[in-house]
Amino acid sequence: MAHDIVFFLAPDDETAAATRHRGPGGAFESVTCRFIEPDSAIAEWDMYFEEPSAAAPPLERLHGWAWPAWVTAPLNDGVEVFALPKRLTRALATASSAELEELAGRWTTRIRSEDGDDMTDDDLLAVLEGVARLAASAVNTGGGLYSWSF
Repeated sequence: MAHDIVFFLAPDDETAAATRHRGPGGAFESVTCRFIEPDSAIAEWDMYFEEPSAAAPPLERLHGWAWPAWVTAPLNDGVEVFALPKRLTRALATASSAELEELAGRWTTRIRSEDGDDMTDDDLLAVLEGVARLAASAVNTGGGLYSWSF
Protein backbone atom coordinates (compact mmCIF):
# COMPACT_ATOMS: atom_id res chain seq x y z
CA MET A 1 0.00 0.00 0.00
CA ALA A 2 1.32 3.40 -0.93
CA HIS A 3 1.96 5.68 2.04
CA ASP A 4 1.90 9.06 0.31
CA ILE A 5 -0.14 9.76 -2.82
CA VAL A 6 -0.22 13.01 -4.75
CA PHE A 7 -2.61 13.60 -7.64
CA PHE A 8 -1.21 16.48 -9.67
CA LEU A 9 -1.41 18.45 -12.89
CA ALA A 10 1.45 18.52 -15.36
CA PRO A 11 1.62 19.79 -18.93
CA ASP A 12 2.82 16.44 -20.31
CA ASP A 13 4.17 12.97 -19.50
CA GLU A 14 7.80 14.10 -19.63
CA THR A 15 7.22 16.76 -16.98
CA ALA A 16 5.27 14.28 -14.85
CA ALA A 17 8.07 11.71 -15.19
CA ALA A 18 10.57 14.26 -13.91
CA THR A 19 8.75 14.20 -10.53
CA ARG A 20 9.73 10.58 -9.98
CA HIS A 21 12.63 11.09 -7.59
CA ARG A 22 11.38 13.93 -5.39
CA GLY A 23 7.63 14.00 -5.96
CA PRO A 24 5.61 16.87 -7.41
CA GLY A 25 6.23 19.17 -4.44
CA GLY A 26 4.76 22.65 -4.46
CA ALA A 27 5.56 23.28 -8.11
CA PHE A 28 2.37 21.55 -9.27
CA GLU A 29 -1.28 22.02 -8.36
CA SER A 30 -2.11 18.88 -6.38
CA VAL A 31 -4.26 16.89 -3.96
CA THR A 32 -2.64 14.61 -1.41
CA CYS A 33 -3.88 11.60 0.48
CA ARG A 34 -2.39 8.64 2.32
CA PHE A 35 -2.67 4.89 2.52
CA ILE A 36 -4.56 4.03 -0.66
CA GLU A 37 -3.50 2.14 -3.76
CA PRO A 38 -3.54 4.78 -6.51
CA ASP A 39 -3.63 2.32 -9.41
CA SER A 40 -6.66 0.44 -8.08
CA ALA A 41 -8.37 3.74 -7.16
CA ILE A 42 -7.84 5.07 -10.69
CA ALA A 43 -9.14 1.81 -12.19
CA GLU A 44 -12.18 1.87 -9.91
CA TRP A 45 -12.97 5.49 -10.74
CA ASP A 46 -12.65 4.75 -14.45
CA MET A 47 -14.90 1.71 -14.11
CA TYR A 48 -17.50 3.76 -12.25
CA PHE A 49 -17.80 6.34 -15.03
CA GLU A 50 -17.93 3.65 -17.72
CA GLU A 51 -20.36 1.43 -15.78
CA PRO A 52 -22.05 3.58 -13.08
CA SER A 53 -23.26 1.71 -10.01
CA ALA A 54 -23.41 2.47 -6.30
CA ALA A 55 -22.34 -1.11 -5.57
CA ALA A 56 -18.65 -1.88 -5.33
CA PRO A 57 -17.55 -4.12 -8.21
CA PRO A 58 -16.43 -7.68 -7.52
CA LEU A 59 -12.65 -7.75 -7.10
CA GLU A 60 -12.23 -10.03 -10.13
CA ARG A 61 -14.03 -7.45 -12.27
CA LEU A 62 -11.95 -4.59 -10.88
CA HIS A 63 -8.68 -6.48 -11.33
CA GLY A 64 -9.66 -7.23 -14.93
CA TRP A 65 -10.24 -3.54 -15.71
CA ALA A 66 -7.73 -1.47 -17.68
CA TRP A 67 -5.21 -0.13 -15.15
CA PRO A 68 -3.48 3.24 -15.50
CA ALA A 69 -0.28 3.52 -17.51
CA TRP A 70 3.05 4.16 -15.83
CA VAL A 71 4.72 7.38 -16.87
CA THR A 72 8.09 5.99 -15.78
CA ALA A 73 9.14 2.38 -15.62
CA PRO A 74 8.65 0.93 -12.13
CA LEU A 75 11.76 0.31 -10.06
CA ASN A 76 12.20 -1.51 -6.76
CA ASP A 77 12.04 1.70 -4.68
CA GLY A 78 8.23 1.75 -4.43
CA VAL A 79 7.78 5.04 -6.29
CA GLU A 80 5.09 5.03 -8.98
CA VAL A 81 3.97 7.76 -11.37
CA PHE A 82 0.76 7.05 -13.28
CA ALA A 83 -1.13 8.98 -15.94
CA LEU A 84 -4.87 9.01 -15.40
CA PRO A 85 -6.68 7.98 -18.59
CA LYS A 86 -7.92 10.94 -20.64
CA ARG A 87 -11.50 9.62 -20.59
CA LEU A 88 -11.39 9.44 -16.78
CA THR A 89 -9.98 12.97 -16.60
CA ARG A 90 -12.86 14.21 -18.78
CA ALA A 91 -15.41 12.26 -16.71
CA LEU A 92 -14.08 13.63 -13.42
CA ALA A 93 -14.01 17.15 -14.87
CA THR A 94 -17.74 17.02 -15.63
CA ALA A 95 -18.90 14.83 -12.72
CA SER A 96 -21.83 16.06 -10.68
CA SER A 97 -21.71 16.28 -6.89
CA ALA A 98 -24.12 13.32 -6.75
CA GLU A 99 -21.81 11.19 -8.92
CA LEU A 100 -18.78 12.05 -6.78
CA GLU A 101 -20.74 11.23 -3.61
CA GLU A 102 -21.89 7.88 -5.02
CA LEU A 103 -18.37 7.01 -6.19
CA ALA A 104 -16.88 8.01 -2.82
CA GLY A 105 -19.38 5.75 -1.03
CA ARG A 106 -18.56 2.84 -3.30
CA TRP A 107 -14.82 3.43 -3.02
CA THR A 108 -15.03 3.69 0.79
CA THR A 109 -16.99 0.42 0.97
CA ARG A 110 -14.36 -1.41 -1.10
CA ILE A 111 -11.40 -0.03 0.83
CA ARG A 112 -13.06 -0.77 4.18
CA SER A 113 -13.77 -4.37 3.07
CA GLU A 114 -10.10 -4.83 2.14
CA ASP A 115 -8.34 -2.80 4.83
CA GLY A 116 -10.79 -2.73 7.76
CA ASP A 117 -9.48 -0.61 10.61
CA ASP A 118 -6.27 0.11 8.65
CA MET A 119 -8.27 2.14 6.15
CA THR A 120 -7.04 5.62 5.33
CA ASP A 121 -8.17 8.46 7.59
CA ASP A 122 -8.59 10.75 4.57
CA ASP A 123 -12.05 12.00 3.63
CA LEU A 124 -12.38 10.14 0.33
CA LEU A 125 -15.15 12.42 -0.93
CA ALA A 126 -12.89 15.43 -0.35
CA VAL A 127 -10.08 13.62 -2.21
CA LEU A 128 -12.40 12.92 -5.16
CA GLU A 129 -13.70 16.50 -5.18
CA GLY A 130 -10.12 17.78 -5.23
CA VAL A 131 -9.11 15.42 -8.02
CA ALA A 132 -12.23 16.45 -9.97
CA ARG A 133 -11.15 20.11 -9.67
CA LEU A 134 -7.71 19.14 -10.98
CA ALA A 135 -9.35 17.23 -13.82
CA ALA A 136 -11.37 20.28 -14.81
CA SER A 137 -8.18 22.32 -14.88
CA ALA A 138 -6.42 19.65 -16.96
CA VAL A 139 -9.25 19.65 -19.49
CA ASN A 140 -9.24 23.46 -19.67
CA THR A 141 -5.46 23.76 -20.10
CA GLY A 142 -4.83 20.68 -22.24
CA GLY A 143 -2.50 19.24 -19.60
CA GLY A 144 -2.62 15.86 -17.94
CA LEU A 145 -3.63 14.46 -14.58
CA TYR A 146 -1.13 12.20 -12.83
CA SER A 147 -0.52 10.40 -9.55
CA TRP A 148 2.77 10.06 -7.74
CA SER A 149 3.08 7.64 -4.85
CA PHE A 150 5.59 6.20 -2.46
